[in-house]
Amino acid sequence: MLSLSQKLSQQQKLSPQQIQYQKLLQLNTLALEQRIKTELELNPILEEMATEEMELSMEQEKPEKEESQDDETKSEFEDADKEEFDLEDYMNDYESEYEPEKMNRSKDDENYQPLTPARETLSEHLLDQLRVMNLSEELYILGEEIIGNLDEDGYLQRDLKDILSELEMFEHINISEEDAEKLLKQIQVFDPIGIACRTLQECLLVQLKNSDKDPYYTYLAEQLLEKYFDDFTKKRYDAIKQKMELTDETLKPTIELIQSLNPKPGEGNIQSEEVNQITPDFLIEKMDDNFIITLNDKTLPSVTINRQYLEMFNSNKKSRKNSEREKNTYKFLREKFESAKWFIACIQQRRETLMKIMQAIVGKQFEFFEMGAKYLRPMIYKDIAEEINMDISTISRVVNGKYVQSPMGIHELKYFFSEGLATDNGEEVSNKHIKERLKELIDAEDKNSPHSDDRLAEILNEEGIHIARRTVAKYREQLRLPIARLRRQL
Repeated sequence: MLSLSQKLSQQQKLSPQQIQYQKLLQLNTLALEQRIKTELELNPILEEMATEEMELSMEQEKPEKEESQDDETKSEFEDADKEEFDLEDYMNDYESEYEPEKMNRSKDDENYQPLTPARETLSEHLLDQLRVMNLSEELYILGEEIIGNLDEDGYLQRDLKDILSELEMFEHINISEEDAEKLLKQIQVFDPIGIACRTLQECLLVQLKNSDKDPYYTYLAEQLLEKYFDDFTKKRYDAIKQKMELTDETLKPTIELIQSLNPKPGEGNIQSEEVNQITPDFLIEKMDDNFIITLNDKTLPSVTINRQYLEMFNSNKKSRKNSEREKNTYKFLREKFESAKWFIACIQQRRETLMKIMQAIVGKQFEFFEMGAKYLRPMIYKDIAEEINMDISTISRVVNGKYVQSPMGIHELKYFFSEGLATDNGEEVSNKHIKERLKELIDAEDKNSPHSDDRLAEILNEEGIHIARRTVAKYREQLRLPIARLRRQL
């Protein structure tokens, strides 16, 4: 039997403008710069503000807002046909307390980014050395394949037989395994020495055999690596002394010689493939007893509404009923104008949100910025969300992938958020503070008898920090510090 019923329910939906704001919020400075450039290409209503216009806008007095931004936006959508858009009014609509930081740029400001110098890559450096060798065309192609298959540390991860099979199949090149191995040995003594080796053991031996160090200790080091490599990697020095019949006085310089070699010949120096450079999103400077926070967005294009399109829009608004073409033109311009207006508003709102969150973080972690990592306090997203009356998801979007440069260095915003552990006096300390203390203890330990995880836990508990051995082990692994046996030195 059919029946009618009513049901009352509430639903929350995000508007397209809110979605756009959330997406802009999670972008860092470099990604936002690219996003603005893309929007400038897609929307003809938007244009990049010239320097002269920016300086002129500084001199204009800010008019008082008669109503809030949300009320204005709503009335524009509801009463679109009753008003004309004025460029100056619109531009002044979205100024905020943070705007002078962006707009107040004098002609003498040096607004530039340092250029990264041209760097020769590892592959280019090796190929230059390959070219000066008197090789046949087939061997040269094999050499290129070997160099092209090196990983970032300079090791040859592919089997040489697989490379030969691939060349024979696709290039119809037939090279014997003996000739291929001979060429590989030649490449391994290129600069940097030890490149294109297949294992750490091979890499260290190549460096030793081409070393100009003391011949006696070089010979002992070669014997040690060839016969007792497993004992060496596990630091079984007593076993090595017994097997090689060495004293501490002889073994120690032998071990030091091996440790002076480069285990990653492809890493660092001028041969690195790329330079990873972090561009901080915030800059913090100390002035007197306060910290000055600046949003690092001076390189971002300053966007505004194109005056010609605005005049065209107002003109079509008055005569849009005259023809179908004028109606379509008006509709197109209105859509683009509203999109441009929302985009500029979202960028400004993003700036204000980022500044509020960064100010709250500095307020909570003032002692860190004053005295360093040992004074980092436990803090979670909820603490900041409650402080500035925002949603936790907003805090998460802002924190993710953004960096701050302060007198204490460059840190990701996530760094300032951590859980805490209880102390004897009832307070909580950040787990990052515990990691710093753990690193201090390991750095200061007797290297002949390093602290075990149990002993480290005991020391921290004696200092009033309640921590279990398994937690110490977890933090030590996160710090990439080896177990006690592997930290032992002669």
